[in-house]
Amino acid sequence: MSANTSPMGLWIATFLDAQAAELDAATNTQMAYGRDLRDFGDWLARRDDHFATLQRDHIEGYLIECEAQGLAVSTRARRLSAIKQLFRFAYEEGWRTDNPTVQIRGPGKSKRLPKSLGIDDVDRLLSVARSHGRDGVRNTCLMELLYATGMRVTELVSLPVAAARGNPQMLLVKGKGGKERLVPLSEPARAAILDWLAERDSAEDLGTRAGVPPSRYLFPSRSKEGHLTRHRFFMLIKELAVASGISPDSVTPHTIRHAFATHLLAGGADLRVIQTMLGHSDLATTEIYTHVLEDRKRALVLEHHPLAKPDISKT
Repeated sequence: MSANTSPMGLWIATFLDAQAAELDAATNTQMAYGRDLRDFGDWLARRDDHFATLQRDHIEGYLIECEAQGLAVSTRARRLSAIKQLFRFAYEEGWRTDNPTVQIRGPGKSKRLPKSLGIDDVDRLLSVARSHGRDGVRNTCLMELLYATGMRVTELVSLPVAAARGNPQMLLVKGKGGKERLVPLSEPARAAILDWLAERDSAEDLGTRAGVPPSRYLFPSRSKEGHLTRHRFFMLIKELAVASGISPDSVTPHTIRHAFATHLLAGGADLRVIQTMLGHSDLATTEIYTHVLEDRKRALVLEHHPLAKPDISKT
């Protein structure tokens, strides 16, 4: 069956398989693209159209409908990204002689300032992690690593144990699209890794004697992935926030990643260095942290500068 006459589901499956093989795309990215493309395919099917025959106006019509449904700008931008990549692939494979997405512009992501945490907040979270529950050593390692490196939560929970062996000064992190980067480790993070490895390896030795195969992950678990899940870590962060007396609504793995970047920038770190450590492909993504600092400086001036305060004698 040719690509021009095959069901749209086959286009999607072939495209996702190629992404997985060639780009080593993350599982979560694959799943999101699959959902987005199936939604677009269903929309086309209801109009008796197909990926092989649609034109630019069909795609624009779909995006307009997505906006009418009230979908967030970020969701619409992600859907268009998936569609663009599918048709780039279709053009390269010869399934189409043109790429109808070339001149379509995205909705443009709004530059909302990311929420962040103060240094005191982070200190409280790290302090509570050391004593919270029976997994204090593991939890301390998780939190120290997250704050010391600014890793994405998926990167953190899926770290291979081999990356942490030998008391490394730098940690090799595998990020989006299989791209690797080196991030430096702070002394507290290195100490936390050594403490956790000692406990982890001791427990694994006992398991091996009982016939349990060793894990390749730094944070192993009984989940189907074989490592601590993103969901469990998300819940752990919330538990630590409550125990620290911090609103759990303001604490997520992502806000700690933001804290890492913001605190580095406040300390004088170069923006391009922060970009590299965060794994941002575009410096513009990292530049949003400069706006966070500008807002904080402005608030500081308004609060403490004598000329910024209202003159009570004139009221």
